[in-house]
Amino acid sequence: MALDALATSLTLTRSSAHYVSGPESGRATQHLETMKRHLGLTGDYELILKEVIPAHAGLGSGTQLALAVAAALRRLEGFDQDVPGDAERLQRGSRSGIGAGLFVQGGLIVDGGHGTRKSTPPVLARLAFPDSWRIVLVMDKGIKGVHGDDERAAFGELSPFSEDASAAICRHVLMQALPAIIESDIGQFGSAIAHIQTILGDYFAPAQGGRYTSSGVGKIMAVLAKAGAHGIGQSSWGPTGFAFAENSNEAQHLVDHIAQEASGLHLDVLICKGLNRGAKIETTVEAKSLEQQIQPG
Repeated sequence: MALDALATSLTLTRSSAHYVSGPESGRATQHLETMKRHLGLTGDYELILKEVIPAHAGLGSGTQLALAVAAALRRLEGFDQDVPGDAERLQRGSRSGIGAGLFVQGGLIVDGGHGTRKSTPPVLARLAFPDSWRIVLVMDKGIKGVHGDDERAAFGELSPFSEDASAAICRHVLMQALPAIIESDIGQFGSAIAHIQTILGDYFAPAQGGRYTSSGVGKIMAVLAKAGAHGIGQSSWGPTGFAFAENSNEAQHLVDHIAQEASGLHLDVLICKGLNRGAKIETTVEAKSLEQQIQPG
C-alpha cells in the first residue's frame, strides 16, 4: 500500500551540462542514462533529488526512485508514460508489481505474481485505504534489509514455498483482508495481515535471523501486539515493522505506549495515513522563460 509520508521528490530540467545532486544520486544517474538510451535522447539534464524514501528499509524506495526519474524525463520530453515497461527496463519489476501499481494508482494493491511471462506482475485488485485508519511504522536506521546479491542468494537458499502456505495467504487476502477494507473492519483486516505475516516471517526467518530482521523492531512489535495494535508485521525484508490503528487517537496512544522503549533501542516511530492516489507529476515554467514568451514581437 501507499503511504502519505516518506516520499520521493525530484525535479528534472534540461541543462547545458550533466548535473545530479541529492541522496541516491548514483542510482538516479543510472536510471536517467538508461531512459535516455531507451528514448533516443542525447541532451544533458539537471536532476535534483529533494527527498527520497530510505533505501533498503522495506519501503519500496528503489522502485519509486526509478519510476520518478523515468516519469519526469517522459513528461519533460513529451513522451507517453509507460510505467510497467519502465519498471522492467529499470529492473524494478523482477519480484513484484506492487511498486509500479502504486506509482500509478496509490491505495492498497494486490498483484498476481509472475506467470509464464517474466514481465512486471499484473495488478489484480486495487482498493482505497480507509481515510480514518492509521499505520504505525517502527524503523531501525542502523540495519539494512536484505537486498541485491544477498537477496538473490537468500532466495536461492530458501526451500520452495509450500502450496499449503501459498493457499493460506491467498485465502487470507481474498476472503478476509480485501472484504475488510471494503467494510472498514480493522479487526478482520488486522487478523488477516497478522496471519500472513506469521507465515512469511517463519519462511524468511533462516535468511533474516528470525521473523524480524531487527531484534529491536521485533521487541517493539510484540509490545504493540499486546497493546491492541492490528495487523502486526514487517515490510518486505525489513527492517521496518508496521501495525495498524483504527484512527489517529488510537495510533497516538500506541506510539506513546512504546515511545520510551523505542527510544532506548534507537528506533524511529512514525504515524502515517494511506495515500489513495498515484504519483504527482507537475510541469513548471521558469519565470525568465515565461517573460521571454510573452514579450511583444
